[in-house]
This record gives sequence, structure tokens and C-alpha cells, in this order.
Amino acid sequence: MASLKIRTLQKGLSSLIILFSVVLNGQEIQKDSITQLDEIILTENVDTKKAMGITASSKVDTQTFEKFNPVDVPNVLNQISGVYLLSGALNTNRITIRGVGARTPFGTDKLRLYFNGIPVTNGTGFSTIEAFDLENLSSIEVIKGPKGTAFGSNLGGAILLNTTTSAESKTQLSNRFTIGSYNMWKDNLLFSHKEKDFNLSLSYNHLETDGFRQNNRFLRDGVLLNTQFGLGRKSNLGVLVNYIDYEAQIPSTLNQEDFDENPRRAAANWLAARGEEENRYTLVGLYHTYNFNASLTNTTSVFYTYLDHDEPRPFNILEEITNGFGARSVFQGNWGNSQYSFGGELYKDEYEWGTFRNLFRDNNGNGSLRGDRISDNKEFRTQLNLFGTFTYNFTQAFSGQLGVSYNQTEYDFRDLFNTGDLNTSAERDFDPVLLPSLGFQYRFAEGRIYANVSRGFSNPSLEETLTPDGLINPDIEQEKGFSYELGTQWVLLKKRLFLNLTGYRMNINNLLVAERVDEDQFIGRNAGETRHQGIEVDLKYAWNPSLQLLISPYVGYSFSDHSFVDFVDGDNDFSGNPLTGVPRHRISSGLDFRHTSGVSLNLTHQFVDEIPLTDANTLRSESFNVFNARLGYRVKISQNFRLGVNAGVNNLFNTRYAQSVLINAVGFGGALPRFFYPGNNINYYGWVRVGYTF
Repeated sequence: MASLKIRTLQKGLSSLIILFSVVLNGQEIQKDSITQLDEIILTENVDTKKAMGITASSKVDTQTFEKFNPVDVPNVLNQISGVYLLSGALNTNRITIRGVGARTPFGTDKLRLYFNGIPVTNGTGFSTIEAFDLENLSSIEVIKGPKGTAFGSNLGGAILLNTTTSAESKTQLSNRFTIGSYNMWKDNLLFSHKEKDFNLSLSYNHLETDGFRQNNRFLRDGVLLNTQFGLGRKSNLGVLVNYIDYEAQIPSTLNQEDFDENPRRAAANWLAARGEEENRYTLVGLYHTYNFNASLTNTTSVFYTYLDHDEPRPFNILEEITNGFGARSVFQGNWGNSQYSFGGELYKDEYEWGTFRNLFRDNNGNGSLRGDRISDNKEFRTQLNLFGTFTYNFTQAFSGQLGVSYNQTEYDFRDLFNTGDLNTSAERDFDPVLLPSLGFQYRFAEGRIYANVSRGFSNPSLEETLTPDGLINPDIEQEKGFSYELGTQWVLLKKRLFLNLTGYRMNINNLLVAERVDEDQFIGRNAGETRHQGIEVDLKYAWNPSLQLLISPYVGYSFSDHSFVDFVDGDNDFSGNPLTGVPRHRISSGLDFRHTSGVSLNLTHQFVDEIPLTDANTLRSESFNVFNARLGYRVKISQNFRLGVNAGVNNLFNTRYAQSVLINAVGFGGALPRFFYPGNNINYYGWVRVGYTF
């Protein structure tokens, strides 16, 4: 059945290539506004960016999303230089920005994630991008480093997810249906309506796939509601609801031998236990915007999040429930020749978690079986962020920006299982931290030059503050560091050539090191200092060989010279070694073709250099190149009806590569250490989208 789908997609791709050739030779097809190429401007869209003032940020939008499979978040984010998403599976992602977060064993931390301006990073700093459907987003904006004062000042930075909204007053219904390799199919149904004082968007999505590997099935359903009401001339009220329910099997990592012989395998113990996770996630937000006058606006949101998570693992069964709630308020205004913003953000969550013995070895090959309880815990986690920025325009060309943020973090851990001397309940309140930021910008006809100096921090998770005996370690400190950035953007050759060049350096003190002391236990400690320095280059050119055709080659390059400055681990001195988990060189490049007929072709390429897998740098992953292609066609059939068709191939040359790695892996019970998450082999997908405007 799967081979039949692949052959069908191959035939469809061949047909579309023939169609593209015919169109370029002069066949006329009805044109509409969505296919015109009259004006190509490759500048940063300042009006739509969320970063405050002159703060630099990078953004990808739907034009980038459509180059890839609609479930392919890694390839989308990896188009941004300095950002690297390592993905072990659809539910196993780790995002690093300028090397920050590379040492985190599982998941994404040391940055803050926002969804339509609402913070969705939990109380210990972990973010889950797989809780959001790429097809519901209009853009992803990334602030690299701690300079985004209004978005947390975390060392890694911030990622801002923004949803699709109706641009015109109309009612629309659209559906995109996708099929692909590994028995993958996905459907996204969207209804939107906009009139003078009302805007509604409601979508439902379903995804299922068997995955490339054993024990790799993924099943997800989601609903997103986003609506805004006008409350007169000065204010509007919005409601946001995002619900995701997904089940994901976990194949886990492979050792070098299994990775080389058969990357489709799952780790033997995870396969035997039929390891998986089940998540039911809800976000409810209420936000209000009020325009006091032409010079002052306030946006305030209150929100609630709920996560019910179950995860049978070979070493135990984890059950957890998280209830989170908070508020965020931001004032923005103009005063003479200056702009300012200030506000605050409070987030609190209650995290209940417990573990049970997994008796899968006694379950006659039927996978996990819940046994006796072995832990029962509750955590109360609170973060308060206060922030403000002031931007002054010295001249029309020269501006300066001063920002400051304040963070207070508190943990309250309660052991509900052990009693007496064995009880490990404790509290940990970190000292308040003040985080300044200073930036300058000079604009000229062809672009701008900008510079920034900022201070950032990262909290340890509560688990990292525990000793092997489960006691709070009062000596664990927050990571802190200063970031220095100098960049320039140029738009040349009649706005056809875009160049962005950035250099940065960040020194991080009190490096948090996660040490694995058991299959399911990591402890943290402060172990020294790291230096993150590098260069990021983005280059894009728009060429019109004719009035009907646009050809756009582009390349993004990240040079990461990241190293341990001072890192002594017991008797081992790793000072001077390259930072574990970070490729030194990375390239994302491509070639886009667009024709006024509605035909488009995208060729994309990613190069990832070898990655140090151990702090001693005795083992590295292999570098790799991966190529993808996508061919699309869209047409306005009538005044109300539109049609789009896409077909694509990922990993064109069937490269064997590690799409993610687990650093400093340890083998238990005589087993080889498992470092590698294999990337997918060559695979195909295709989708059809229909849209109707009432």
C-alpha cells in the first residue's frame, strides 16, 4: 500500500514538472492577484515584527512553510541562521540558538516561547513546539540572544509564534489534505470570517503516521479558535483556545552499530516496553487591547494551560499533570522623539508527577504494565518578569535603545511519597536578577547597521537542583552571561539583493551541566564557563528573467566557534574543547522559482558539520548534506474558488544521517552508549488545498 502511494506521488511529481515546462514555454493560464510578480522587495517587514523598538529579529512565514511538508517544523526553523532544531521524532525536539541549549539532554529550554503574545514556556523553562500545528501559523519570529527585553531576556532568546488571521472582510472555508510516506496523512480544515468589528478563525487538524522507524507511530488531533471583538473605537477583546491531543510512540536513540546497520530500528528496551507518550494539552487565553490615545496602547492577557501527560518508559511509568496560569501586560507609546514600552509577566504552575514500576518484562510481550508506585511529588513554580525599553531617535538615521528586565524565580518541591528523614520536600528561591540591554541603530538608504550589548540568564530546572539523594542543592546557581552583537543589513541592486551579516559573542558563567546518574535521572551542577562566538550570513537575490518568472537563489550560513573556557569535571579538564552538541558550520540554501501562472518550484539543501558528542571530544557525529524538492501549482478557478496542488521529495539522495544526537550518552548494564536519532530516508508527500470564499 505504501509503495503504491509512493509511485502515485512520483507520477504526480513528474506530471507537475511537465506542466512547469509547458508554462515556461508560453502557455497562458488565468492570472490573479496571488500570482503577480510586479514588485519584489526583500526587506525586513518592520510593521509586522513583534520585537520591541530597534531589537533585531529573524522571521519565516508561509512562503517558507510551503517549501516543505506541513509536518516539517525542523526544516522551517533551520532556515534561520544561528537557529538549529534537532529532531529525534515529531514529538522529540530540541531547539538551540547560538549554541545555547545544546547541552540539554531532552527538550527545549533556555529560551521563551510565545503563542500570539501569550507565554507558553512552563515554570522551569521548558518549551514544547510540537504542541502547535505549523499550518495554523502565519509566521515564526526569533529573537536571538537575551536582547529581547520584553520577552524574558533568556540566554537563548525568544521564539514568537503568530497565527493566521483574515486580512480582508470576507468569509472563507479551506481544506488542505496531505498524504506521504510511512502511511502519513494529515488534514487541516479552516473556517474564517471577518467583518468590521469581528474576526473569527476556527481550525481542526488531524495527523497520523507510522514513522520511519520501529515504534514510531504518531497520532494527533487539534482544534484552534482565535477570535477578536471590537469594543468601540478604542479597544478590542480576543479569545484564544488551542487544544492538542496526541499519542506518540518513542523509538529513542541508537548506538553506532545499530545506526550503521539498520537506522529503522528502535532501541531494544523501548521497543520491548512499547514506550510512548500521551498528551492532552489545552491553552485558553483572553486578551484585551486598549488605545488610550494616538500615543499610548496597552495589551493585557490572562491565560490558563493544562497538560495531562503519561509516558510508559523501560525504566518506569511517568504520570504528570500541570496546571499553569498567569497574566501579561504591555504598555507601548510615543513621547516626542522617542518610543517606550514597559510591562510585566507573571507565570505560576502546579506540577504533579509520579512514577510507577514498569513490569513490561513480565507482560508476555504486550508492552508496558503499571506496577507499584515509586514516587509522588508536587511542585509549585513561579516566575515574575518585569521589563521596560526606551528608544530615542537622535536623528532620522541614528537611534539608541535602553532596556532592562527583572526576574524572580521560586520553586516549592513537595515529596508526597516519603516520610520522616527520607522526605525530600524543600523550597528554592533564586536571587532576583537585573538584566540590562543597550542597543544602537544607524539607518541609511541601502539598509542599516546595529549593535547590542545585553545580559541574560537561564534557570536550572527544579530537577537539576536536586542531589542524587533527591535533596535540594542550595549551591546550584542560574547561568548568566553578557552578549555582544554587531550586524548589518543591506538591500542593493534596486531592492533585488538582500544581505544580512551578524557577528556575536556571548560569555556564559556558571555553566549548568546535566550529569546522568541513572537511566531516568539527571542531576545538575555549575561547572565553569563557555564562550559562544560566531558569524551569521543570509544572502538572497531576486532575478526576473521575464515579466512572468521570478528566480530567487538564497543561502544562510552559521559559523559557530563555541568552546569551554573553564570546565573541569572531576579529574578531567575540558577547558578549550569545542562545546558539545554544536556543529561548527551549517548551511541552509535553496533555489526558488515562481511563475505568474501559479506554478512554483523549490529546491532546498542543508549541510550540517560534524557534532562533538562528548565533552572530551573523543567522538563526533558525521557531517551530512540533505536535499529536498517541492513542486506546486495554484490557480483561481473562479471568483470564489481556489485550488492548490503540491508534491515533494525529502532527502532526495537517500542520505543516512543523524537528525538529532544525545550528548554524553552512557551505556547501562554493559550496553553500548546510544548517541543517535536517525533522520528519515528518502520520502515523498503531496497535498491538495481547496478554498472557497463566500
